[in-house]
Amino acid sequence: MKIYFVRHGHPDYKNDCLTELGNKQAAAAAERLKDCGIERIYASTKGRAMQTAEHTANLLGQDIVPCDFMRELDWASIDGEPILAKGHPWAVAAILASEGKTLLSREWQKDEPYCRSQIVERAATVTKGIDAWLAELGYTREGELYRVTGEDTDKTVAMFSHAGSSSIALSHIFNIPMPLFFAAFQLDFTSIAVVELSNTVGELFCPKLMLFNDAKHIEGITIENVFGN
Repeated sequence: MKIYFVRHGHPDYKNDCLTELGNKQAAAAAERLKDCGIERIYASTKGRAMQTAEHTANLLGQDIVPCDFMRELDWASIDGEPILAKGHPWAVAAILASEGKTLLSREWQKDEPYCRSQIVERAATVTKGIDAWLAELGYTREGELYRVTGEDTDKTVAMFSHAGSSSIALSHIFNIPMPLFFAAFQLDFTSIAVVELSNTVGELFCPKLMLFNDAKHIEGITIENVFGN
């Protein structure tokens, strides 16, 4: 199986929709994806992700399966008290790196400032949801790996979501600590990441990252990437 993870286009965050530029980017992404053999389209239930997915769904004549667990992350303080960089995960990771602190902790949820941020609960929702979704597709997580438990896995699907939720999902699939992933891996608007999974029934395997942050389709119609949700 191949899974295409696609970030939404340039957004109007206040109204949770795409801007005119975002729609142009999403249309370009749809053209990029139309010949990839995508058989089913999934999307976060946030408006900007759904709108991005609609361009591809309309081009392919497919419906969109809503996935609430892939809604964007929240990272505000859980108690209203100030936290580093307002909890913004990209900024926090960059600051920790600049201070020489480790980004490799597998118990980052217990560390400052994450332990006082809403991101811990939302990240848990994403990781639990992604494993349940993969199980539906025929892949059961065992420790840090996955086993092929389905008999109909030779297909291609797409998941449209956000920089944050996609980063959490991918960091979980590949067992990369979240702080390191946010510091080292960037997802531009409508960028595409491709994950390849085994089709051999019963096999225990490590997923493969075949492509990451491919946004060539928006060259000439993009603006400087804006991190956020």
